Amino acid sequence: MRMVQEHRGEYPSLWAAIESIAPKIGCVPQTLHDWVKREEIDGGQRDGLTSSERERLKQLERENKELRRANDILKAASAFFAQAELDRRLKS
Repeated sequence: MRMVQEHRGEYPSLWAAIESIAPKIGCVPQTLHDWVKREEIDGGQRDGLTSSERERLKQLERENKELRRANDILKAASAFFAQAELDRRLKS
């Protein structure tokens, strides 16, 4: 990514620089472009979620999913025990 930044001015566009440099480092242009964008976002030069913010978001989404699953289990258990209590009262 540093190579792209250093040679960016030698090309008419960022994409032209990326297309020229990508084969030299052994990757496809789109991959290098993604890396450059990520570096610009992390460096505050481009809008978007930083890598740490994206990781935190993923972590919160996983936690949210686990909590929803636990909540569903608790709801099912509550309904089961409520039904069992009703059945017990009806038999008495």
